[in-house]
Parts: sequence; C-alpha cells; structure tokens
Amino acid sequence: MSGKALIVWGGWDGHEPEPVAKVFAEVLVKEDFDVELSHSLDSFLETDKLKGLDLIVPVWTMGSMTGEQSAGLIKAVSSGVGLAGCHGGMCDSFRENTDYQLMTGGQWVAHPGNDGVEYEVKITDHNHFLTRGMKDFKVKSEQYYLHVDPSNRVYAVTPMPVAEGPHTPNGRFEMPVIWTRYHGKGRVFYCSLGHNESIVRMPETTEIMRRGFLWAASKAD
Repeated sequence: MSGKALIVWGGWDGHEPEPVAKVFAEVLVKEDFDVELSHSLDSFLETDKLKGLDLIVPVWTMGSMTGEQSAGLIKAVSSGVGLAGCHGGMCDSFRENTDYQLMTGGQWVAHPGNDGVEYEVKITDHNHFLTRGMKDFKVKSEQYYLHVDPSNRVYAVTPMPVAEGPHTPNGRFEMPVIWTRYHGKGRVFYCSLGHNESIVRMPETTEIMRRGFLWAASKAD
C-alpha cells in the first residue's frame, strides 16, 4: 500500500458527510491507500494508531470534541501525520476549539447568498503540484467566507463580493479557496469547495482533493 488513511465522518447531515467520506475513500483507494472509515471521534483517542497513519481526513461539520479527542488528533498531526479536508467538514468543525482552528488555518463565518451562488475559482499558483495545469473554473454552490490565518500558503482564491451582504461595503477582495500550512511536522491541506457529494464529485474538486491528499500525506511536492 502507498499509505494509511483514516477518514472520520459525522456532524451536520446537511453536508452529506457519509457520501462525501465514501467519495474520498474511493479517491484514496485508487492511490493505493489502505483506508479506514470511522463514524466516531473516539478514533482520535487511539494515539499510537494515529501516529502510524500517513493521513487523517475529517468530514465533520460543527459538533464538538472532548479535550482528549482534540489532543489526540492535534498530537498526531504535530508528529507528522497529514491532515486534509474540505468545506465545512474541516473548517466549520468544533467551533469552540481554537487549538483545532490554529491547526487548520481557517474558520468558516459566512456564505453570503447561501447555496446556489455562481462564482469563480481563480488559480493563483500554477507551478505547485496542487494546481499545476489547472485552469480557472466556475462553481454554483456556497461561496465560503472564512477567517484565514495569514501564514497559509494560498493556491486559489475567489473574488468577492458576489452576493450582497454586510461585507459588501468593504469593497472587492479575494477570499482563499485552497491553502496549505504546517502544524508541527504535519502537513495541512484545505479546500473550501465541497458543500455536498455533487460538488465533491465535480472533476475539478475531485482532482484538487486527490492532489491535496497526496501532498498532505507527503506523497507529492
């Protein structure tokens, strides 16, 4: 096997966590990963097992973790296990947990216009493995407004505002869509696309996530 991956799914059903987790499992199996799917945050308590993984994929919108669960996940990533996820399944999770937010590099705060907004995703780095050869594309979904860590390395953005909201008077700006960072020795990858299974199965999203998984698991640079 190329690596070992754990996908932990649950939380708010509106993001279709189980179907999305299965799509991610399909992607990883095609890349020769040994994949385990879990529907329990107690998976983060198995610290020795976690440290033997190459990749952890959270698909868990909102919810809460215990201190022990949080510590287990964060210690695993800090030790060198990769973390990769998308949309609310990674960056609208465990809202009260600032240690988790520090690790992921961002937190959802709004999606102006809600679902069904058509917006553009602009590739800003055409030389990195994550986005090499990819072209700008449009998506009709939620356009995520995130509070973002300034130390993130950003590879794609979306121009805002598209839908009107209280942010509109601030003028035009670009919101990060794809980023990476490090947390200790661990690689962290995030993509804000992925509201439901249909968006995850878009060719562009699937390919971005495939590359993000490989990068976070230290299988590509």
